[in-house]
Amino acid sequence: MVQGIDFGPDHKVRLPARFNVAVPFIDRHLGEGRGTKVAIRTAQETVTYAQLAERVNRTGNALLALGLKPRDRLLMVVKDCPAFFHLFWGAIKAGIVPVPPNTLLRAPDYAYMIDDSGCGLVVYSSEFAGEIEPALRQLADKAPRALTVDSFLAEMATAAPSLAPHLADPGDDCFWLYSSGSTGRPKGAVHAQRDMVVTSELYGVRVLGVTESDVCYSAAKLFFAYGLGNGMTFPLWVGGTAVLDERRPTPDATFETIETFQPTIFYGVPTLYAAQLAALDAKPRRFPSLRACVSAGEALPADMFRRWKDKTGTVILDGIGSTEALHIFIGNRLDDFRAGTSGKPVPGYEVKIVDEAGKPVAKGESGRLWIRAESTAKYYWNKPEKTAETMVEGWLNTGDTYRQDEDGYFIYEGRSDDMLKVGGIWCSPVEIEGCLIGHPAVLEAAVVGHADSDSLIKPKAIVVLKQAGEASATLTDELMVLCKKTLAPYKYPRWVEYVPELPKTATGKIQRFKLRA
Repeated sequence: MVQGIDFGPDHKVRLPARFNVAVPFIDRHLGEGRGTKVAIRTAQETVTYAQLAERVNRTGNALLALGLKPRDRLLMVVKDCPAFFHLFWGAIKAGIVPVPPNTLLRAPDYAYMIDDSGCGLVVYSSEFAGEIEPALRQLADKAPRALTVDSFLAEMATAAPSLAPHLADPGDDCFWLYSSGSTGRPKGAVHAQRDMVVTSELYGVRVLGVTESDVCYSAAKLFFAYGLGNGMTFPLWVGGTAVLDERRPTPDATFETIETFQPTIFYGVPTLYAAQLAALDAKPRRFPSLRACVSAGEALPADMFRRWKDKTGTVILDGIGSTEALHIFIGNRLDDFRAGTSGKPVPGYEVKIVDEAGKPVAKGESGRLWIRAESTAKYYWNKPEKTAETMVEGWLNTGDTYRQDEDGYFIYEGRSDDMLKVGGIWCSPVEIEGCLIGHPAVLEAAVVGHADSDSLIKPKAIVVLKQAGEASATLTDELMVLCKKTLAPYKYPRWVEYVPELPKTATGKIQRFKLRA
């Protein structure tokens, strides 16, 4: 256990009254003799714990020199690279609040988040300039200062190499993560100083058993709550090593990274595991360095679990987490797993399944999943009504439907609303429908989830045309291209079905449950 930090028998964390979470995650490794140990490995560079600590200090000083003050927000649209670590922890150590959004979004999304967050600075990888710069122009005089990562690193290099941590209460605001909403508008989930300590110890150490000797590689990117833990906080908490790959996580890229860097733990999502399994059918491989694989983001089909174990000799530990909970709160573990389930509650997380009246259901019955833990977000920024709806008397309404089997394993049965999770990322059907309706041939559209050949959910569009006779393969291609160009790439519909009319309520609301049947 980290000196000065303790977890009691109830798994509740005890922290100093004045605290900065960058100290246990970054600074303490120097005092514990890890200065020369590798903290980060990429194809381009290796960063030791001593180098990381110095760059975090320089970053914090550079941010302050640029005019940011404690509690100001830093929007950082940064690819998976060491600069993400430098900016995130440098901001926190200086008392500034880092906000790392999804790097797959479009200019209107970024314009909304820049405006909504009231950030004082935007730092972005040059690869994302094509979306960030139009977003800034859209805001005109309201736009904050913005720098590319390369420009910021030049500022960082000249800043002082030492920085006293800005102390705060463990419950004070520390960082935000944006989570998509049912209307497609992102919600800023505000996390406290203690939250990363809780997830790193309770799930990372006590469930996965992550240690200093582990090398962690997450195909899920750092902007995910899931990837943030996998690829950054878990290895840093124990003094391990993080492997980063900025490339899109294709089977070939992930296999190459595993074979090159020999990670001991690999973190993916079911969509990727499905693609990897297809690649393994064509070219069998073994991964002897891996002691564990983890999955989250959407439910892992039991057949995929079995096929992966047959082909690689390792098991995939499925679990469920959320942006609001910060990481997995129900999960399988190496000594206790069951295919086709999300596993059992992580120690320190209270879980209940309730009916529409909020009363617990009997074991085996389905209901809404609620959780309570010290890692859950404090509130949604600028969204008091959504906060009140989702965060109720210390409990988090997950919006997921679950049941618990007789042996205590939790089984996912779908979302309690119409949101879709595609490749582990939430997307709104309303947003996709709005894009489709932008085509001149489309009168109305509804989007629902549909299982592909690997039992993974993808968007399916049901379209009503202005002229019924216009349906064609060419039109279908046009609609898919329109969505790919307008929306984040993962949101495009994989299938398009044409119908004469959509089922609706008396008030005109589309009845998506009928379309899913």
